[in-house]
Amino acid sequence: MFGKEKTTKASSMTPVSKIETLIGPNAHFRGDIQSDGGVRIDGIFEGSIDITGNLVIGEGAKIVAEIKASNISIAGAVKGNVNGNRVEILETGRVWGDLTIKSLLLNEGAYLRGQTTMQGDIEPPLIEPPKPMPAAEPASATIVDVAPKPRAEE
Repeated sequence: MFGKEKTTKASSMTPVSKIETLIGPNAHFRGDIQSDGGVRIDGIFEGSIDITGNLVIGEGAKIVAEIKASNISIAGAVKGNVNGNRVEILETGRVWGDLTIKSLLLNEGAYLRGQTTMQGDIEPPLIEPPKPMPAAEPASATIVDVAPKPRAEE
């Protein structure tokens, strides 16, 4: 009862960090969110989101905002640019905006309309034009008779 905490397995939609702020499915907020903890939005939100923790956007959520967070899981609708370390757009997720990310996971059925820019210092491979083949020397022509010879009758 007291002193013992029940542990539950986290679902694939919920990032590992603890959710400290919740905007419920019947809530409509307009403004700015700034937080060091995790945030989950299941309702309607307009404005800007700037958090150092993780952000979970529920399936019924409708967001019109510029978003900046560490890890972002999107199951609802988002209109606005998204900046994060890891972004996952689930099969019910819809995003209209540009992504600036380090890692992206798009589940089958997810919708994304916008440009994606991956941060990092990875250099593209150098692609060199094919080297010209050395000129081949002409082969000497040899005639070979392959027709069968008639047999002499005995």
